[in-house]
Amino acid sequence: MKPLSPRDRRALIILAVAAAVLAAIWFWPRPGDDAAEVKEGVAQSERRLTRMRRLAASVPAREEIDKRYSAELARREVGLISAATAPEAQAQLLQIVRRVAGAQSPPLEMKGTEFAPIQSFGGAYGEVFVSITAEAGIEQILNFIADLSKQPELIATSSLQFRQAAAKKKTVPVRLTISGIVSKKLVPEQKGGVAF
Repeated sequence: MKPLSPRDRRALIILAVAAAVLAAIWFWPRPGDDAAEVKEGVAQSERRLTRMRRLAASVPAREEIDKRYSAELARREVGLISAATAPEAQAQLLQIVRRVAGAQSPPLEMKGTEFAPIQSFGGAYGEVFVSITAEAGIEQILNFIADLSKQPELIATSSLQFRQAAAKKKTVPVRLTISGIVSKKLVPEQKGGVAF
């Protein structure tokens, strides 16, 4: 390789100095840019502070609303059938139905009972079912259903099926399904595949 001529060396030195000066000018901080960034940062911080103050001021009101709704929810959930397991909840529901049937005059005689699987009710609760079969007069059945609705527990008649009436006895065979509301923790987890 040939050695560099003095002219080429001078040109390289001038090029290196020019590149250093250009880099210094290009990357040197400008006073106006920093001031604009600081002003923008201060304005953004002030907006964030104002938003945080508004949020902090609304916390007591939100806590009051939360307390009010929590008290209302607790008042409504008093009627839930409380049990540790689903079969216990079904047994409690059957006890309530038997208590109400026994309080009728004359007592409603149940000929059979049947349980259905527990289901989800809404998204926050579960629902237990008991089906009973009986034979009674229409008035007695209607009184039984009305007395069920007066119970402090959250129970209701889900299904009512009448069969052919016995004309001589003046009674009607009936199948009633009564449901009660329970805690969501009693509902079994859905296992399973993909829904189509």
